[in-house]
Amino acid sequence: MAIIEIDTHSGFCLGVVNAIKKAEDFLDGHDSLYSLGDIVHNNKEVERLESKGMKTITRKQMLEMHHTDILFRAHGEPPITYEKAKELGMRLIDATCPVVLSLQAKVRVKYKKLKDTDTQLVLFGKKGHAEVIGLLGQTENKAIVLEKLSDASLLDFSKPIVLFSQTTKSLEEFQALVSLLRASMNPGVSFEYHDTICRQVANRMPLIRNFSKKHDCILFVSGAKSSNGKALFEACHSENTRTFFITGPNDVLPSMFSESDRIGICGATSTPVWLMEDVKKQVEKLLSV
Repeated sequence: MAIIEIDTHSGFCLGVVNAIKKAEDFLDGHDSLYSLGDIVHNNKEVERLESKGMKTITRKQMLEMHHTDILFRAHGEPPITYEKAKELGMRLIDATCPVVLSLQAKVRVKYKKLKDTDTQLVLFGKKGHAEVIGLLGQTENKAIVLEKLSDASLLDFSKPIVLFSQTTKSLEEFQALVSLLRASMNPGVSFEYHDTICRQVANRMPLIRNFSKKHDCILFVSGAKSSNGKALFEACHSENTRTFFITGPNDVLPSMFSESDRIGICGATSTPVWLMEDVKKQVEKLLSV
């Protein structure tokens, strides 16, 4: 008989929980709310909130609107977005994650201190990611973004470097980058780094690896656009080749598991618990057929 277990460490991080609560609280007393970008990288959760009156818009659409209610999601926004919202007479519901806000402040202070020097301010993060766009904005878009270790070739090791990281990047990759930069600096040139990775997110990696080892097969639930989901899925798959990426219960196939399997269900920091529970119900339904 199959045993089905949902990973208790999977599901929304605190930043996403806070953003969704702010959206729901506002919609309890209002007919609509505009979210600048997907409030979370999970289509099922976005659709749930849209059924309550939330509407997702782009930056271009925002600039065509006036005197409306707008939510800034957990990823954060650059200063220019706040200025535009004020100019357009918008009422702002700011759901930026506290961890991201703290990082933005650190980057902004460091940039102001170093902007007239030859120091290179470096951000380790995914180019074009909402959080990175917000961080770049703190530096007047002058920081250098490194997405992977090979991007270190963009730097001048004869000039000082100050390094920060996107909160959701891999801790192992960040430590490898620190080692690479430290070893590459010219003698006597300063290198300073700040470990700004969110531990609630970073700790998911070892936990989800252990979870995947304990099961015969894994159903990994995530939105296709979630960077965190892709990274965690790869971690699961590296430990258990019978790991299947699914977006919801409709993707579950009987061929993924057997009646004698120990089945694990887990997901990204952007995956709602209710969606993993729906996946479990679908598995139970298919096993009973």
